Amino acid sequence: MKRIVFGLILSLVVACLVGSVRARDLDGRYANSPLKPWFDHLASGKGLCCSMADGESVADPDWESKDGHYRVRLENNWVDVPDDAVITEPNRAGRTMVWPIRFDNQISIRCFMPGSMT
Repeated sequence: MKRIVFGLILSLVVACLVGSVRARDLDGRYANSPLKPWFDHLASGKGLCCSMADGESVADPDWESKDGHYRVRLENNWVDVPDDAVITEPNRAGRTMVWPIRFDNQISIRCFMPGSMT
């Protein structure tokens, strides 16, 4: 009986998580971008960036680096970027980007790609 209840609860949690994921490029405006294949394969230590969350550009005043760690301002709150969420390959897009996951009024960072901070 415990196994059945656990399975039902797990199924419900997975369904909620899947239902909360937002789709990307619904209108196809980025389908012909030369960077699309690069974005589609972009990953951090947490996995593929675009598979679970939409990327968002971040203005220079809304992110910072201190003592080798990053943080980003989202929805007027500073959020620490986990070290394994930082993308280590060169930034071909040029601008700072973050892939946040919003769930249950919390924001976690799936991927973060620092820009040039010009």
